[in-house]
Amino acid sequence: MSKFNDLINGSTPILVDFYADWCGPCKAMAPILKQVAAKTANKARIIKVDVDKNPAVAQKYQIRGVPTLILFQNGEVKWKQSGVVPAPQLVEIINQFAA
Repeated sequence: MSKFNDLINGSTPILVDFYADWCGPCKAMAPILKQVAAKTANKARIIKVDVDKNPAVAQKYQIRGVPTLILFQNGEVKWKQSGVVPAPQLVEIINQFAA
């Protein structure tokens, strides 16, 4: 948990994809996140967190369904949404916080 907190406490936005290996929509997010990473290169980091392997983190951020995406900046939740999110929407959200 402390390693996760270290990751999300920076000024660079961190997009966290909370997922599970058994989740179909989570698999659909993988190519979308690759597109987003390519379009937002140095503006944000994208990390994946397996809710089955990290239940404490999932519980802390009240992850009820997967995939759930949360954008953190300076340790704060800036944006959160469950379900598959299209790449253009994610790029727009990251651009809002990456100054």
